[in-house]
Amino acid sequence: MTQPLQLGLSVAIVAVTGGTPRVVTVRSGFTVPEDHRRGDEPLPHRDALPGAPFEPDRFRTLQDGVRAVAEGLSGLALRYVEQLYTFGDRYRDPHELFGGPRSVVVGYLALVRDGPLGGEASAEWRDLYDHFPWEDWRDRRPPLLDTVIAPALGGWIASAPDEGTRLRRAERAQMAFGLDGADWDMERVLERFELLYEAGLVVEAFRDRDLAGRVDPSVGAGGPMPRALGRPMARDGRRILATALERLRGKLRYRPIVFELLPPTFTLHQLQLVVEALSGERVHKQNFRRLMISGGFVEPTGQFESQTGGRPAELYRFRRQAIHERTSAGAIPSADGLG
Repeated sequence: MTQPLQLGLSVAIVAVTGGTPRVVTVRSGFTVPEDHRRGDEPLPHRDALPGAPFEPDRFRTLQDGVRAVAEGLSGLALRYVEQLYTFGDRYRDPHELFGGPRSVVVGYLALVRDGPLGGEASAEWRDLYDHFPWEDWRDRRPPLLDTVIAPALGGWIASAPDEGTRLRRAERAQMAFGLDGADWDMERVLERFELLYEAGLVVEAFRDRDLAGRVDPSVGAGGPMPRALGRPMARDGRRILATALERLRGKLRYRPIVFELLPPTFTLHQLQLVVEALSGERVHKQNFRRLMISGGFVEPTGQFESQTGGRPAELYRFRRQAIHERTSAGAIPSADGLG
């Protein structure tokens, strides 16, 4: 008999508040069925991305559906919406393990201007880097990389069953995490999370194996529950969120997407904070300002913001013409080009 298939929608709604990139989360309602629980221990609820099954009779397009779902759960008007990828790994939704339908979800990225949430009661803002603390290099190289991640990956590499696998694991870890003097590539966000999952170093890897073992006793227990490397998410929420952050960082290089996160007028300092928040890296203040103005991305409004606690800061606005003028050039210079 053909297994039923459920098509769902999931969206990473991102805003930047000051210098903090934030994402909207809701609470996951999944609990382990009673006949598969161990004692009376339910699986803890986790943060989840807003999402729902797609209703084909209600919505003409997937994007119509994701806007309705996201705006209904968050109470926010979405400004920019982009489809990311289709996620359909078996058992990505744990309900499938216990007789539910096979789940395929279309992931989206949505950008909004910061504001209070007015939708579902469980919706709340989370610091995006709470989920990926190793991705924030704005102040320094995250200590977590050297104190926890590098040693743990070293153990995973050493446990490889043969020399070829050991060398492949070592190369992947070096390239993804900038180990042993390799450069850090800010765009390898998804690759880094997938590597941590494969190595059994994130809570989701332990959780998924534990759930599978409740249904199929042949699935080994694996190692102990790892320490929480970042805030876990329900289902494959962190995989979708990693894809969204990677897409955002990639687009910083060729499309002025950051302006979707800013008010109509803004200071150059506010613009710089948004770029740094998304890239996870600092930029050189004077070079950044010079390139924003000379590159034609912004234009002065002739007005000043007086509530800065010091010298009034000039207000700028985004030049919409820049979208057409820079179709083949980089939109926002990367942090390494502004050092």
